[in-house]
Amino acid sequence: MYIIDKERNEAIAVERKSFKDLNFNEVQHLQEWIAKNPSILGEELLIIQKEFSDFEDTSERLDLLAIDKSGNLVIIENKLDDSGRDVTWQALKYVSYCSTLSKSEIVIMYQKYITADESAEESICSFLEKEDISDVLLNNGDQRIILVAANFRKEVTSTVMWLIDHNIKIKCIKITPYMHENNILIDAEQIIPIKDAEDYQIKLAHKKQEEMLATENQANWYNTRIEFWNRLLPALNEKTDLYKKFLPSGNTWWACGDAGFKNTHYNVVFSKSSARVDLSVKSRHVFDNLYKRKNEIEQKFGDKLEWESLARYQRVAYYLRNVSLYDESDWDKMIHFLSANIVRLVDTFKDELEKATSDI
Repeated sequence: MYIIDKERNEAIAVERKSFKDLNFNEVQHLQEWIAKNPSILGEELLIIQKEFSDFEDTSERLDLLAIDKSGNLVIIENKLDDSGRDVTWQALKYVSYCSTLSKSEIVIMYQKYITADESAEESICSFLEKEDISDVLLNNGDQRIILVAANFRKEVTSTVMWLIDHNIKIKCIKITPYMHENNILIDAEQIIPIKDAEDYQIKLAHKKQEEMLATENQANWYNTRIEFWNRLLPALNEKTDLYKKFLPSGNTWWACGDAGFKNTHYNVVFSKSSARVDLSVKSRHVFDNLYKRKNEIEQKFGDKLEWESLARYQRVAYYLRNVSLYDESDWDKMIHFLSANIVRLVDTFKDELEKATSDI
């Protein structure tokens, strides 16, 4: 690794180090870096446990457990300067332990990992971009393995290549520390499989997802959503211009454009168990400013609102519960609720958003 000195127009070598040289260890340092910023591993992951040991009939402890964007479980094994000889066997054991975990068990496991103030179900839905936990598939396919180390022994790399040839989803990330002046730098490089091969595997995974969606459509869920929008849109358009340009779709929610501030939107949402209108706010600062006026805002709205902090954004929501998109006898109640209360929400927050964003 080199740093470019623009003034002298030269490349200056950065000194490569070992984790041992820098007094870093596996659990306190490398594991924490990945837990706090899993994108180090080159993809979006949601860490759901670390140092997990609650497996039946064994006291073994896996380093990190994550969910990827397809809802698959990812077992992450971290080593420092040397991968050791047995890391692949160790990881495969953990995969076998995790292979039988159900969705409810995974949600409970994740809830134990995060704070009591957070909702595991909502964080998972947000990460997987699903509206309701009932729409989420977890651990529904093959589990994956990521091995992390500064150096991989030949017996490890040859075993990993054999596993890949036999359709085991595993990859090796080589992580190298460097020192430049008083700064420590980390370089993370995927060495197995090579990136082009992994891209091909991702395409196959996407194809599988599309086939799953096609199955869902065959069950008439898609057509049901279209029909609901066909009935909801005229009711919305009678009361607001927010949805004039929208056409019926297979979505269960719609953001009706910018609410006057970047990454802030009004939404109408319906699912298998509820309907809601909400204001989603990306900026924590803006959300906090709104929350300071919670009492005044709820008085203006005329009812209690739910102030929710999710993994990637915050929202202020108003719910109609115990109704279902898939029970047509609930549709009139849902349509009346959504069309009336999206207008009510916009009227409430129009001036409040100006106040909340005035110091930005």
